[in-house]
Amino acid sequence: MSQGELNDGGLLDIQPSELRFAFELKKQSLCSFQLTNKTDQCVAFKVKTTNPKKYCVRPNAGIISPKSSCDVTVTMQAQKEAPHDMQCKDKFLLQSVITEHGAATTDITAEMFNREPGKLVEEFKLRVTYVMASPPSPVSEEQQEGSSPRSSTFEDGAQSLQTQDSASLLKEPSKEKSSEAFAMILKLTEEKNNAIAQNQKLQQEVDLLNSEVNRHHMFFVVVGAVLAALIGYVIKKSYY
Repeated sequence: MSQGELNDGGLLDIQPSELRFAFELKKQSLCSFQLTNKTDQCVAFKVKTTNPKKYCVRPNAGIISPKSSCDVTVTMQAQKEAPHDMQCKDKFLLQSVITEHGAATTDITAEMFNREPGKLVEEFKLRVTYVMASPPSPVSEEQQEGSSPRSSTFEDGAQSLQTQDSASLLKEPSKEKSSEAFAMILKLTEEKNNAIAQNQKLQQEVDLLNSEVNRHHMFFVVVGAVLAALIGYVIKKSYY
């Protein structure tokens, strides 16, 4: 076992030294570790895995300045099936080597990590462990006697319904406002129609009153003319 595998006095300090993924079917899981350069020289590193299709490592290679750190994130793709006994046989290999000052990530090649006489290439193996994403909460005997156990599917459904109810409550005020506005429009329209009908009724009454006035006026004109004729006739006859 090399000094790198012992993680004691090597080029890089690795924290944590084990990758723990919160396992959940059909969902991605993230895990990260930090590399710290313990030397006074630049150190190049490269991360390899026994299952490259299952994991995505960012960055999978890089150069760390003296006394500096670098965070590496490993993404496990969504899995359709859980492994037997939640045991994982996948492994990661971290290789590190001293490089010249001023080197860039683009200068890293696979040959840099080849073992050669007089060249120190450290290797550290990271083990993969799965943990349950959301373990079920313990249920006391009293709770078991008082109510039937609920499955995780039921709890998920209840949470989904609660979320939908919350969304409905958020939308409810807007529906109430729309209903109130529509009722107000109907009320104003009805009042407008009533006002128009009353106006038409008043106009009809005014027209009828004018007609009555004109008829009475004609009556008085005729009566006056008849009286004037009679008076004239009486006066004329008195002279004779």
